Amino acid sequence: MLIPILIIDVALVAWSLRLMKQAVECKEFSFMLAGILVALSAAAMGVVYFLMGSCIGHIAQMSQHAYIYF
Repeated sequence: MLIPILIIDVALVAWSLRLMKQAVECKEFSFMLAGILVALSAAAMGVVYFLMGSCIGHIAQMSQHAYIYF
């Protein structure tokens, strides 16, 4: 599952860089804002993936210990 997330993140970063390049060429603020928002969404998706992976691992470990007591 890590590989598809990384591919999507790389694609989003490439798209944001392309938007920022267009912003500089056209002197358009909206392209720069869009590029920044796309880059932030790529970073947020990576952070959420790693946080949820850690959380799911912790929950799975807790559920294994719960069966020992019952």
